[in-house]
Amino acid sequence: MRLAWFSWLVRNFGGYGFSDGPLRAAIGAGAVLLTAFLVRITLHRHRPAAVAAAGLTCALGFGWLAFH
Repeated sequence: MRLAWFSWLVRNFGGYGFSDGPLRAAIGAGAVLLTAFLVRITLHRHRPAAVAAAGLTCALGFGWLAFH
């Protein structure tokens, strides 16, 4: 499954916001992951909500990066 996802990502590399170059893509991905981590730490007392919120943050962040 992971290999299929990775091959799909490689095929569509230019169409999902990563065509600006690897540095800009890495900065954007790092910002999304850092934001998700901060959301997770903020909600640490409610573990299920924290995991769900961090996952939603990642999905929305990467989705936004992909199409803008």
